[in-house]
Amino acid sequence: MSANGLKSGSNLEKILKAGHFAFTGECGPPKGANVEHLREKYAHLRGVVDAINVTDNQTAVVRLSSMASCALMVADGLEPNFQMVCRDRNRLAMMADIFGAYALGIRNMLCLSGDHQHFGNHPQAKNVFDIDSMQLIALVRKLRDEGKFPNGDEVDGPPRMFIGAACNPFGDPTEFRVHRLANKVDAGVDFVQTQCIYNMERFRQFMRQAVDMGLAERCYILAGVTPMKSARMAKYMAKFVPGMDVPEALIKRLEGAEKGKQAEEGIAAAIEQIQEFKEMPGVAGVHLMAIEWEHKVPEIAQRAGVLPRPEV
Repeated sequence: MSANGLKSGSNLEKILKAGHFAFTGECGPPKGANVEHLREKYAHLRGVVDAINVTDNQTAVVRLSSMASCALMVADGLEPNFQMVCRDRNRLAMMADIFGAYALGIRNMLCLSGDHQHFGNHPQAKNVFDIDSMQLIALVRKLRDEGKFPNGDEVDGPPRMFIGAACNPFGDPTEFRVHRLANKVDAGVDFVQTQCIYNMERFRQFMRQAVDMGLAERCYILAGVTPMKSARMAKYMAKFVPGMDVPEALIKRLEGAEKGKQAEEGIAAAIEQIQEFKEMPGVAGVHLMAIEWEHKVPEIAQRAGVLPRPEV
């Protein structure tokens, strides 16, 4: 702790730099100011994950702000990963919020473009996109490492954020995905969390490329895992979620489960993935996105062999 009582650095960063296999989770804020609902969700993650992603109006649906949610977690002794999307702020508001987040004890930040507003519950809203996620990464790095604003002015107290970004190994054109990751690494990202992985063979190929290009040595790559709750969910994601690759074999596996056992089969598949990621060259950890299923995270972590979490 620093003299003012705030954390001096990121626990996630320490975990990764010590060579431990990281395990992060995710928590979506409520569609309102129901703080107790938020606390109920992240209580399941206490002591189970190294950091908790807090989404920022995900899918362009209005929710309690990521920064406020993160501040509540910090006050409760948990480590959040503050998400910021470029859709809703210009660079002035972004920099002000980055400083504000750091002042509140937040030490991790995920830089995202954000889903277009037409996906959300206020499609008539105007987007901003003053800068994109690549430029946001570079902006945070400049504020942190150089202690300067983009215009060259000095920053009064640089925000020492551990900088993260998202990575989708499966978006089109797929052959470009590893090069987009390389651009984010060049921009200054410290770690990336991938989108949900279901096609393991394609991800193995992506990781071989990332390792061959030296990217896994320059940033920490956390593989994204989302347990399927049913064959219906798998079919929906395969058909309607852009950049998602859900193999037919996984859908058939879920369909073949005993009646009422599809969710358990989805969890078993996720655990198998985590166990493989622990041995996969270049993978530094797992980001578990148990969407509205936070109460299952302790069980998944236990069965996957990632508990207890290391202390650093």
